[in-house]
Amino acid sequence: MPIYEFYCHKCNTVYNFFSKTVNTEKVPNCPKCKRIKLKRQMSVFAKIKHGGEEGADEAGMPPIDEAAMEKAMSMLASEADHINEDDPRQAANLMRKLTEATGMNLGPAMEEALRRMERGEDPEQIEAEMGDLLEGEEPFLFDGSKGKKGTGKARPRVDETLYDL
Repeated sequence: MPIYEFYCHKCNTVYNFFSKTVNTEKVPNCPKCKRIKLKRQMSVFAKIKHGGEEGADEAGMPPIDEAAMEKAMSMLASEADHINEDDPRQAANLMRKLTEATGMNLGPAMEEALRRMERGEDPEQIEAEMGDLLEGEEPFLFDGSKGKKGTGKARPRVDETLYDL
């Protein structure tokens, strides 16, 4: 019996919903905001902590569930073997899956570059136009961290209640 995670952008909260069956279609309203439809999100398999917190390594990286990470990387590698290298949309789709599987966010410039690839724009042209921006920020961010000063969003609150889907 699965538990699904949904995010409310208005109250910046992640809610957990229990389903008695596999339910890939139903999208509930926010328990707090009532009228806001939630957005389903991938469950993060690693507990993310900021550098300096208990459990972080010397480089400030959060602890990671290595077995889950290995499984995600294996799935992504298998998909990468079958993508058309001339189709930027397929590469962008693979990058989206990577960020969802690892719980990382993209910095603002990487997010813009990825949106352009999803529209089918040439990656070399994107790099030529955005190279300085891409080099000036961290490309991958753990939830709640910031790429450049003043960017990024606050880590969402997690409501520990288990709601019925």
